[in-house]
Amino acid sequence: MAKPKFIELADEVRIPILYEDRSIIAIDKPSGWMLIPNSWDKTDRNLQLAIQSSIQAGDYWARSRQLRSLRYIHRLDAETTGVMLFGKSPGAVNTYSQLFADRCVEKIYLAVVATIPSKKDWICREKLSAEPNAQGRRFVDPQYGKEAETHFRVVQTQPPFALIEARPTTGRTHQIRLHLLASGLTILHDPLYALGNEMPARPRGELALRAVSLSYQDPFQRRRIRIMAPTDDFLSRYGFRSAPDKQPPS
Repeated sequence: MAKPKFIELADEVRIPILYEDRSIIAIDKPSGWMLIPNSWDKTDRNLQLAIQSSIQAGDYWARSRQLRSLRYIHRLDAETTGVMLFGKSPGAVNTYSQLFADRCVEKIYLAVVATIPSKKDWICREKLSAEPNAQGRRFVDPQYGKEAETHFRVVQTQPPFALIEARPTTGRTHQIRLHLLASGLTILHDPLYALGNEMPARPRGELALRAVSLSYQDPFQRRRIRIMAPTDDFLSRYGFRSAPDKQPPS
């Protein structure tokens, strides 16, 4: 039988597999699943533990691949959906993690914001720090923050909303959300950084931020790899049209 094209977890949760080779599996991460270590023992929505438990239980998706482990290589916020890489071995995790650390991975996100920006494209380089008295939150900290850079472009507008393409060159926690906030914009349904004047949207609840593309020069295959997540449902949810070639804007 063919290998399933999804990871199947408890409660009939199916996570699509977008790409796979001998070293990695790329999934379409759903909203609400966490990867933060200090939350692992406090939530039943821990994606890493759920996947590892499924592997240890011998579930068919993992057994058909003879997987012994699968470990995340980079993180997405719990509320963010889209492309996320997992390594099939410690060596793969270390190798691909270094690509991210060396900023050799091109990342593209789509975000829906509650205001139409005055600019068509811009770059934000505000430094970011963790808020000392608010676990999980970050803030713009020009003096002591870590360097961060995000390139933004307006892709479409559907008043009062705008579809923004974000290309972060660094990987700070909540970077896109905070850099948009620093630009006077808030992502729809952001539970941490909403400005308070966000217009009602549909559907309610899910953060309107999606990782739609990752590309890199594969260190083992010696070729360029681009992994893409579907965008049609995300775009239509907020009244935006899909690109003619069905690909994320680039």
